Amino acid sequence: MSLLQVNEVTHSYGSRTFFNWKDRSKKVLNNISLSIEEGTCLGMLGTSGAGKSTLGKVILGLERPQFGQVLFQGYDIYAADKHVRQKIRRDLQVVFQDSYSSVNPRMTAERIIAEPLENYEKLTEAEQKRTIIELLERVGLSEKDLKKYPHQFSGGQLQRINIARAISLKPKLIVLDESVSSLDMVNQTLILALLKELKEEYGLSYLFITHDIKAAYTISDSIGVLEKGELVELYEAKNQFFTSKHPVAQGMRDSILAEHPRFRTVRHT
Repeated sequence: MSLLQVNEVTHSYGSRTFFNWKDRSKKVLNNISLSIEEGTCLGMLGTSGAGKSTLGKVILGLERPQFGQVLFQGYDIYAADKHVRQKIRRDLQVVFQDSYSSVNPRMTAERIIAEPLENYEKLTEAEQKRTIIELLERVGLSEKDLKKYPHQFSGGQLQRINIARAISLKPKLIVLDESVSSLDMVNQTLILALLKELKEEYGLSYLFITHDIKAAYTISDSIGVLEKGELVELYEAKNQFFTSKHPVAQGMRDSILAEHPRFRTVRHT
């Protein structure tokens, strides 16, 4: 049984005028089916507006689809009872793109990471503090960062805190929604390396949502391509993306700039 199974999911958003709703049939996701196995990472590529973030919200239980089914550890997340939903919330975590809007600016790093622990674990005050320090150190920070507030961290450091919070309960699956796209290249490389290490260490599975082909290739085992709400390609091995003759995949590959400007070519239309 797959850890995550998405079956024929279709979702629409209606557009609105001043007086009423219209165009309710505009599909954001159309008949999406995919699966993620334990200990693997599925990279989901797509340009802006392809439906990537909506798919992430549907999988997280934040956006109920009009049609289809999302199974997590064999449970339908939209039909589960209260007890099962609580278990799902523990085992299914997320790291969003904007590290600053993902946290309460009035909370210290210690309080940010403590939230899920307080909700799900029965730890003494000393045990909880020790656990938080261990999590900070695991993501490359230290005990001296416990009492700092979000504005005192760089974007890369704060994303590390978000990652520490996400792994605090040792979840089964983490949805990474453009989680490195707002970072500079150095921090992107460091965070991707950290995510790979954590995946191996904790046996994590990821849904890595991104528009960045290089980032997806770095961390993913398999790659999917979303285009206008449709999963146009799904490659079980990530290398297949680079040999695919599908026009969407070819277009995305052609958009990659060479590492050095001297190797870049200019297209004339």
